[in-house]
Amino acid sequence: MSSEIKDSPLNWVADHIKRYVDTQGEDGHEWNGTQILLLTTKGRKSGDLRRCALIYGKDGDDFIIVASRGGDPNHPLWYLNLVAEPQVTIQVKGDVFPAVATTITNTDDYERLWNVMLTHWPAYAEYQQKTDRKIPLVRISRA
Repeated sequence: MSSEIKDSPLNWVADHIKRYVDTQGEDGHEWNGTQILLLTTKGRKSGDLRRCALIYGKDGDDFIIVASRGGDPNHPLWYLNLVAEPQVTIQVKGDVFPAVATTITNTDDYERLWNVMLTHWPAYAEYQQKTDRKIPLVRISRA
């Protein structure tokens, strides 16, 4: 297990993360008309720290992210990691802090927040149509 954070294997995402970290979000927080945070999870198999860039919304002081993987039939790896270990780190602009991630299971909260997230990224509706799995919503709260 390494304490070094491993960024996305996708070059364009890794480049986005690097710019975000290097500029404390000045370059990278705003992206394609929405907002991005950086999520660091602990690999459920490797134990390595893994960081990805994700669209987010807010619900009070909490951050909401969507485990869509573009409508893939499988959950994103970052989601499987945070289910196994909900203690995560997020970065929003220059603010880096420990947090706890929980999957939203309450139907009313899910529907309300799904609609909020559609305002941030309307393509989530298309992603849901492409897959049989119910795309998880995750609440991230400061630890």
